[in-house]
Amino acid sequence: MAKPDPTAGRRPGRPIRCAIYTRKSSEEGLEQDFNSLHAQREACEAYIRSQRHEGWVLLCEQYDDGGISGATMDRPALQQLLADIAARKVDTVVVYKVDRLTRTLADFAKIVEIFDGHEVAFVSVTQQFNTTTSMGRLTLNVLLSFAQFEREVTGERIRDKIAASKKKGMWMGGTPPLGYDARDRKLIVHAAEAETVRHIFRRYAALRSVRLLKQELDAAGIVSKDRVSAAGRRWGGRPLARGALYRMLQNRVYRGEIAHKDQHYPAEHPPIVDQELWDRVQAVLTANAIDRKAGHTAKNPSLLAGLIHDGAGNRMTPSHAVKDGKRYRYYVSRPLIAEGKAKASGTCRIPAAEIERVVADRVQAFLADGAAVFDAVRTIVTGTSDQKRLVEQAATIAQGWATLPPPRRRSFLRTPITRVEVTEDAVHVHLLPARVVVAIEGQSDATLLPPALHQDPIVLAVPVRLHRIGQGTRLIMNTARAAAAQPNAGLTRLLVQAHQMQRRLLQGKHRSIAEFANQEQMTGSYISRLVRLAWLAPDITQAILSAQHPPALTAIKLMQSGPLPLDWQEQRAVLGFV
Repeated sequence: MAKPDPTAGRRPGRPIRCAIYTRKSSEEGLEQDFNSLHAQREACEAYIRSQRHEGWVLLCEQYDDGGISGATMDRPALQQLLADIAARKVDTVVVYKVDRLTRTLADFAKIVEIFDGHEVAFVSVTQQFNTTTSMGRLTLNVLLSFAQFEREVTGERIRDKIAASKKKGMWMGGTPPLGYDARDRKLIVHAAEAETVRHIFRRYAALRSVRLLKQELDAAGIVSKDRVSAAGRRWGGRPLARGALYRMLQNRVYRGEIAHKDQHYPAEHPPIVDQELWDRVQAVLTANAIDRKAGHTAKNPSLLAGLIHDGAGNRMTPSHAVKDGKRYRYYVSRPLIAEGKAKASGTCRIPAAEIERVVADRVQAFLADGAAVFDAVRTIVTGTSDQKRLVEQAATIAQGWATLPPPRRRSFLRTPITRVEVTEDAVHVHLLPARVVVAIEGQSDATLLPPALHQDPIVLAVPVRLHRIGQGTRLIMNTARAAAAQPNAGLTRLLVQAHQMQRRLLQGKHRSIAEFANQEQMTGSYISRLVRLAWLAPDITQAILSAQHPPALTAIKLMQSGPLPLDWQEQRAVLGFV
């Protein structure tokens, strides 16, 4: 094969600046006085000296990457070399072998493209190539393909060896956990630390909370394992973080097992935690995980999370907003979140408290309806006495619904409900009969819940109207519940402010509305429109305060309705009361 011709295309007499790049994959041996990097550099320097008659000159800058794999481009010396090439400081790159530069075809293509773009030649001392010819490129690509293949095969062999070793219960290295020391590539029990581990497991089983466990351990001065690296660097000996405690409580090494992916194998090292204590701790962890998933530990849990859908079948996700320090919860359709208001259709966003109250009231009414409960349970429970008992228990729950603790009420609702659909004219609550029985009998363990398949659900319908306000939606009940609806906070606040300002203006302490507005740091127009609300018809004021006003009447509409007429009948017409 022809030798490289780095002088091609260069001015006669101009020196050819040569940069040597060396690399070693592992750090082993780098501390020696003469290591692999030195050997590579020595061979490259000898080759450059042999080309001195061609004008080759060795650059002083050294580009050495020690302990870094050739499978990545993120190498300090390589990046510095490429930067110097871009700055036109290098004419030829000299390496000992091609795989010192890179072991992947994709990275090699990028490097060669950079070389070509800056007219830089590439020389391999032991595999002489000319990268300016197509044959040279082909040969390089073939060699790199074999290098990449060798790396992948080596990786497979290592992974297979690790898997086989772990199946035999062998510890494959790494940082030994608290309670063990590493000796002769085996885990040896550290007696004092092992007792600390057992204490942590026992206290968690009693406290049932990692937060409380951490507080207790910190107070007792229990810290992480004190470690010393091979180089003498010390670390550890610090308070155990909550994440570290969670990992410790689930680490099967303490049960004398070795984990590999999703499998667990008996290990060579002895266990620290016995099976009974391990099972108790795992049961608590599982129960706490179920509680977190169901929202029992949240300050304001979203009752219908994972259950509620809009009329188009889109899942509605819990969301919240904070205004004036107050937190408002909503359920938002996925399309509104993913695509924005322009592309979203159907139900978009509804207040969480309203829809949760509708669902809870409907389930309570269902429990109070003995005939409906009987129809639900008779397909699951065949005994007449058991059926009667369940109907009576349901009635008792319905009667004491308001006094149930919130976690119990929440658990009861999430047990039988499999789906909630909000359409333009109704809310549909889907209950699974078998889960209704489970809920009535007071069982909320997720492992006891029957699957939702192969059973026709009970569908409870609640007639409603959806009133849209901007991007949000209000639920207007078409039942007697509307009589007990909550007053609109915005409208109520406007009326209170209007009457307060009316009284202050009538005191005569201000010469004009403009002077009053200046003192209150408001516009005169706003105060004029606000004060007029104090002269609303008494029945309109009463309707607003008792939530009997038209659904379309909002605080914004009331303030922007223009000058209100003094005639009460005309006011009723303008505001939609007639």
